[in-house]
Amino acid sequence: MPKDLPPPGMTVPQLGGAARPGLCTDCGISRMGDGRACGRACQFIQPDYETLEVRVHGRIADPAQGDEAFFGVTRTMLRARLSPSAPGAQWSGITTALAAMLLDQGAVDAVLAVRPHPDDRWRPEPVIVTDAAALAECRGMRMGYAPTLAALEPAVAAGHRRIAVIGIPCQVYALRQIEAELGLDRLYVIGTPCSDNTTTEAFHEFLALLDTRPETISYLEFRADYRVELRFDDGRPTRLVPFLKLPISKLRADFFPMTCKTCVDYTNRLADITVGYMGGDGDQWVIARNARGAEMLAGLRPRLDVAALTDRGKRGGAVKGFLANTERAAGGLPLRAMPDWARPIVAFLQPRIGPRGLEFARARVEMKAIETILHLRRAYPARVKNMVPAHVWRVAARYGLAPAPGETRDE
Repeated sequence: MPKDLPPPGMTVPQLGGAARPGLCTDCGISRMGDGRACGRACQFIQPDYETLEVRVHGRIADPAQGDEAFFGVTRTMLRARLSPSAPGAQWSGITTALAAMLLDQGAVDAVLAVRPHPDDRWRPEPVIVTDAAALAECRGMRMGYAPTLAALEPAVAAGHRRIAVIGIPCQVYALRQIEAELGLDRLYVIGTPCSDNTTTEAFHEFLALLDTRPETISYLEFRADYRVELRFDDGRPTRLVPFLKLPISKLRADFFPMTCKTCVDYTNRLADITVGYMGGDGDQWVIARNARGAEMLAGLRPRLDVAALTDRGKRGGAVKGFLANTERAAGGLPLRAMPDWARPIVAFLQPRIGPRGLEFARARVEMKAIETILHLRRAYPARVKNMVPAHVWRVAARYGLAPAPGETRDE
């Protein structure tokens, strides 16, 4: 089969329209027939997580209940691995296995996902999948904007009324806002946490800083042991790069777009089930949030190897250091590079005494909350009032970040 053709059971929809300027991740809403839906659907305008949590999960996240202050409404939380792991999966393959199970069981007629673009393995291309076997093409990480939600209209036009969507938080928020207007009989939402995005072109620049033959890099993952794993398709062995040795200071200033610097939902709080890595400590981290998420998890449970969640180390020092660096960056000052002599020492200590498991996940959520508040105050101060929800302020409060006068909606 020519590489530019999708496999049987997969359709690449023709998507019109274009992304909006400003704070836009091109989730796909602006490419749909009613482009004005952006005004009520976008998480970067005036997100209302509490209303949507009640609608989707039946209640709002309770900060006094477990780790819901950090991760959102939680019904079941697991550390797991698909057994055997799926070939070509980013971790073990739980996300696409959930979607394939729904198709095999007849629970859905179609799955909206992304596959690698035929011309660039790192560029995401939205697809409508109707054959479970075709989901193998959707495994792995992509970098770049993917207007996945624009595939909703062609999917519905094709007669699909029971749909599953695999999406990142900004896509899922918009999906929940327009869900009632789609006329679907059933919707399953499989969410992945977002670990920041960039354009595909900028990501290629990053790859070129990592290796002299970037075109041979076939796999990249930021692991919970503070190292980036690189795999190659030219026969070279897997390479592990400590986070502290990454060439972050050499990236362009806008490598991470302002949308990612001001994201208010790192853990995909509105998905039925969230599958990621942050709390998995080397395995996958699964959060079933409601009855539909529990249904999906129960269906896949016989194929999962489940391990006890880990919770080690202390995050405070790392988060305070991140706060200081972000304050510096938000003020337009360059990041301070660590002295070369110190890098091997810190790289050795980080995976041994740094936060691991759930403590690592809490640290990342706190860092994202800090980043959001500081960058919004610098770049869009008038938007802080409407864009920062209560759950973000609660997480940031531990580090002395509180709303200034005029920065909350109830004033």
